[in-house]
Amino acid sequence: MTTVNRWRAASATYAAAVLAVMAGALSGCSDGAGTPSVDGSRAASAASSLAARGGEALASATAAAASELARIKGGVNAKADVRLGTVATSQGKATVPVTATNNGAKPADYTVQVSFRDSGGNLLDAVVVTVPDVPAHGTGRATARSHRDLSGTVEATLDTALRH
Repeated sequence: MTTVNRWRAASATYAAAVLAVMAGALSGCSDGAGTPSVDGSRAASAASSLAARGGEALASATAAAASELARIKGGVNAKADVRLGTVATSQGKATVPVTATNNGAKPADYTVQVSFRDSGGNLLDAVVVTVPDVPAHGTGRATARSHRDLSGTVEATLDTALRH
């Protein structure tokens, strides 16, 4: 299964899980104006719409990341040269420092794909960041930032790193 197909499957699974949890949690709710089953149906419909939009946003982010990586011509796998720091949250967005160490004899750019996941390993967002102009035998730094607000425990994983 290709990486893009895994992301699509993960985003569909994530959206379905959100829908199931929200529908289950809200199915017994009532504001006193209607019956629980009617209100639960409305809540499930709203949850379905919300999950679909979240799934679409995630699919869009992963497709954009894959597209950015596909534009790199002549890139070399450099995962061993890249390290991620500790995830933090700033204004609702998850951020993680990215450090690239260039062991080559020439300056290079690094294009890095980072996935943000919840504590269960579910994909929340995917981003691509460039660490430009890393000098030969030197280090460069950048920060990967999620596209959307993320809450709870968020972990970052290094998916792809290309030196070019």
